[in-house]
Amino acid sequence: RLAYAVVLMILAAFTGVAAPWIIGKAIDEGIRGGSLSTLRMWTGAFAAVALVEWYANRGRISLMAYVGTKVVADLRQQLFRHLHSLSLNFFNNYSIGRLMSRLLSDVEVMQDFITWSITGLFRAVFSLLGIVIAMLVLNWRLALVSFAVLPLMVILTNYWRVRVREAYRAARQRLSLINGYLNESITGIRVTKGFSREDRNMNHFAMLNQDYFDANLETGRLAAIFFPGVDFMGFLATALVVGVGGWLVLGDALTAGTLVAFVLYVQRFFEPLRELAQRYNVFQATMASSERLFRLLDVKPDLADARDAYQLPPIQGEVIFDGVGFSYKDGEPILQDVCLQATPGQRIALVGETGAGKSTIIRLLSRFFDVDLGAIRIDGHDIRDVTQASLRAQLGIVLQDTFLFSGTIMENIRYGRLDATNEEIIEATKAVGAHEFIMALRDGYQTDVGENGINLSVGQRQMLSFARALLADPRILILDEATSSVDTTTEKLIEQGLDRLMLGRTSFVIAHRLSTIVSADQIIVMDHGRIVEAGTHE
Repeated sequence: RLAYAVVLMILAAFTGVAAPWIIGKAIDEGIRGGSLSTLRMWTGAFAAVALVEWYANRGRISLMAYVGTKVVADLRQQLFRHLHSLSLNFFNNYSIGRLMSRLLSDVEVMQDFITWSITGLFRAVFSLLGIVIAMLVLNWRLALVSFAVLPLMVILTNYWRVRVREAYRAARQRLSLINGYLNESITGIRVTKGFSREDRNMNHFAMLNQDYFDANLETGRLAAIFFPGVDFMGFLATALVVGVGGWLVLGDALTAGTLVAFVLYVQRFFEPLRELAQRYNVFQATMASSERLFRLLDVKPDLADARDAYQLPPIQGEVIFDGVGFSYKDGEPILQDVCLQATPGQRIALVGETGAGKSTIIRLLSRFFDVDLGAIRIDGHDIRDVTQASLRAQLGIVLQDTFLFSGTIMENIRYGRLDATNEEIIEATKAVGAHEFIMALRDGYQTDVGENGINLSVGQRQMLSFARALLADPRILILDEATSSVDTTTEKLIEQGLDRLMLGRTSFVIAHRLSTIVSADQIIVMDHGRIVEAGTHE
């Protein structure tokens, strides 16, 4: 398709070059020659060329639209796949707004460039070469006269090119800041309204918007200098050709038809120059976008499976932390010499003040990060030696901030095991006490939960997360402060469900409430990244 599109571009450029020559022939041989049949012949030839040009332009635009859409669809898919291969540490340091800007704005710029600008660039180059050759063949002396303005054109282009590159880069960077702040503001709208900080947010957004406005204004100012300058060069070259060419016609050194053809060629000569300049604007925006996109694609995952990693076989659930040390930043240890052992089916409660390292333990167990020192073993397998997918397939994680995807309740619970039947899903919800509130909803299991479960209460969302974890049937269960946001009444309703959920599974529970840890087989007390006490509640 791409090769055929290039052929059509060349054909369109050829027809554009042929048209002025045909008009010149029609004037000299038809009108001045007094031959009606010759005039009809050249008129027909012109119509045929116009028809071919229409076909070529239609074909190249259609083909490049397909090519551009296909390339960008593949790029977007590659970006999405790449993002899912990156570790959580990347997302901790990269704002969602910036990522959305990469996936949406920058990819859209790439699509516009491939679909429209590449064809325009090639057609402009082919047309320019064809016009130069045609002018030199018709009358090389008159061609040199028309080229006299090119030094001025070069000076103007260099002045504009250097400045517009920086202007476009600044505009794209400021747009990225706007996208990031928009995402942050919408996500945190409840906090904004809760503290009545609407005016503060609007003032900050107005500042970002003004910066973006100023950057775009600068690109507009540069365009106002350059493009009228190109038009002026075209008028100046036309005036030179008419003056010199008219003098040659009066001296019978040039035919009137050739002069008319030359005037048309001069006008067409500056059209591709103008188009190249316009495409240069787009090219600069595309370069800035592609630079950011490929910089993102070049990010290597902090965490990757070893080359000889193997599938974790079905496990019983024994977990051993052997002298584990870890830090998120160099020189700032979070865990130090952590040693603990959980036998299959044992319930481990992790308690301690905020920042003691409880959440870090379960992140390391899930292998969202790798340990710096020591090792974590499950049934004797060092988790760094097995694939991440096979490890997490046997873990069930219920976080404090429950996340639900847009869709129905049934779809969100099935996320725990994609091949689960409706009956298995209902059985899981009954086990955790969620079935009754689901059936009380107007659409039951087909209720749309909204973005991030906005249509449900906090307690309802957490109960669905319990059902989702139970459906996955993991051998190791992780509850990261999972009941801290649930009211006392709701907590009582799901305590039996939690007992069912943890039955026969090695469970790590992080909670501040005594009721969620009192039945633990082993309580681990942490302080400043160390285990300071271990034992039972009794």
